[in-house]
Amino acid sequence: MPDKTFLARAPVLAPGHEQSLAARPPLARTPVLVLGAGLMGRLLAVTLTQAGHPVRILDAGPPDGSGAAAWVAAAMLAPLAESAITELNVVAMGQYALGRWPSLIAGLRRPVFFQQNGTLILWHRQDAPEARRFGGLLAATGQAMPELPQPLTLDGEGIAGLEPALARRFHEGLYLPGEAQLDNRQLLGALTETLGDLGVAIEWHTALSLEQALDLQDRQGGWVLDCRGLGSQGEWRAPGQTLRGVRGEVARVQAPDVTLHRPTRLLHPRYPLYIAPKEDHVFVIGATEIETDDLSPASVRSTLELLSAAYAVHPGFGEGRILELATRCRPTLPDNLPAVWEVRPGVLQINGLYRHGFMIAPALLDAVLEWMHAGQTTLAARLRLSFHTAATAAVTG
Repeated sequence: MPDKTFLARAPVLAPGHEQSLAARPPLARTPVLVLGAGLMGRLLAVTLTQAGHPVRILDAGPPDGSGAAAWVAAAMLAPLAESAITELNVVAMGQYALGRWPSLIAGLRRPVFFQQNGTLILWHRQDAPEARRFGGLLAATGQAMPELPQPLTLDGEGIAGLEPALARRFHEGLYLPGEAQLDNRQLLGALTETLGDLGVAIEWHTALSLEQALDLQDRQGGWVLDCRGLGSQGEWRAPGQTLRGVRGEVARVQAPDVTLHRPTRLLHPRYPLYIAPKEDHVFVIGATEIETDDLSPASVRSTLELLSAAYAVHPGFGEGRILELATRCRPTLPDNLPAVWEVRPGVLQINGLYRHGFMIAPALLDAVLEWMHAGQTTLAARLRLSFHTAATAAVTG
């Protein structure tokens, strides 16, 4: 269950910052302006509206929300699997999210696909050295965070027991229990519908710069939450940090001849692959990210590599139908970690979710709410989330 005790905590100020907290807008029914209607913006807008606050949410993109990085994500909640390529604080945020997402989804007006069947890790025999390297990284994570479930080693029979469709295709694997996934587009739609039922309409095709939002706050008061992702490029206020885009390429394929019961990852030294099965035999298939902010369509070579790797997992993908080939750039800070930055009292920038948006968004949500309610965030300190405010020099990860 989520920890809601922060609502009753009294603020604890760093010495010399008493006036900073006094300048913060009181939260009770205070208007909130949310810039950006991606995953983070919608989550905050729904939660604050449900708590009784007047919320206005703006987004520069189209009404289908397809401009957001979250639109093309696989939405896997896989902290242990991701520990091979990310920091331990991101793993901790992901573990927090596994317990938080069910309650967040339960508060929405439309069902959202959520599955917690663990993650399956596979490799071909020629890639056994990569599997040993990956296993060593997971072992190091387990030593640093013994509270995480331990990976289970599988032989061919064990793989077939979990995924009958893959019987006799792989001889070794790992099973990571407890990991989960959800349907990103169902969730974004459910958040929008819930906002509408609560009387809040997202104002699409409406761009507002940070300076314009600050002017609006000067006139009207209240809170401003900047969740624009790459829309904040050039306006991210943390000194010495530049927000950049990291390209991701994802295929959505409908393959009636393939049945998988959990996200499956194929290890490869150059081109690791993930396959996230959604409802109705739809699969979200992706691979590594590319250090560029290029938003042009996917190349022929990358598409061939992506779909060939999926075909190598199961030949049924060969008869599947390509529903979509999508590219998006994920908002990324220099250290590839998320951060919250207080521009001034009542104005927060939340950004840098990189490739882990759905896995870490609940932690950012609750840390921001904690700060807005109490003037401090013990959750950010516990999860080592970078949360820079006027009242605390920094809670850094």
